[in-house]
Amino acid sequence: MAGTSSSVSVSTKRERIAEVSKQSPTMVWTTLAHHIDIDWLREAFQRTRRDGAPGVDGRSASDYEANLEENLQSLLDRAKSGSYRAPPVWRVYIPKGDGSQTRPIGIPTFEDKVLQRAVVMLLEAVYEQDFYDLSYGFRPGRSAHQALQALRSNVMPTGGWVLEVDIRKFFDTVDHKHLREILQRRVRDGVLLRLIGKWLNAGVLEGVTLSHPEMGTPQGGVISPLLANIYLHAVLDEWFVHEVTPRLHGAAHLVR
Repeated sequence: MAGTSSSVSVSTKRERIAEVSKQSPTMVWTTLAHHIDIDWLREAFQRTRRDGAPGVDGRSASDYEANLEENLQSLLDRAKSGSYRAPPVWRVYIPKGDGSQTRPIGIPTFEDKVLQRAVVMLLEAVYEQDFYDLSYGFRPGRSAHQALQALRSNVMPTGGWVLEVDIRKFFDTVDHKHLREILQRRVRDGVLLRLIGKWLNAGVLEGVTLSHPEMGTPQGGVISPLLANIYLHAVLDEWFVHEVTPRLHGAAHLVR
């Protein structure tokens, strides 16, 4: 029952944040991190997959869960005090497409995944109110199948051209400075921005070599898909809606 009660509390907080964000689309949030408490972290833990490979610390989900309450309290204290240190992600390569190419995947530590999930739960409540219906990737309640259905319903009745575009190596080339500027248009909570900055600068461990890329968000990180959507909403979706569409004589649709 305690778990159910805490879940309801977290859900209520998220609903309130979402409601205010929807009603005030130009409002800048300066305080959000105070919502993250033990109940919030416990819910983040429940939403974190436990079957993934361990990160650089070699600590599995079951290891973390064995002393869960103490671990969550320690995580909360470090996150709020600013002493949390984001560990580097462990990079592995998996086949891409037909197997002739590979793409890098970053594996965070399990504890890092929990904290990233906690921050995602906050930021999603804000940014889901801003995102357009045209974006489908990595959003709650949305899928690639829905994107295909949207494409079909837009094209089939009247026909037309379909242009398929792939943003090459997007996760590897996101500009950190630009991303921070975009984030601060809506969220200026110092605790959250510092945590995101730590994740962006945490570094990548590949074999025995530690590097600190100046661009990109590691694929595989819990928060990376949301940061990608925030970035693409600002530089692509809004450009299409406000700059491209008004100049066209016929109908055009973006499905991302």
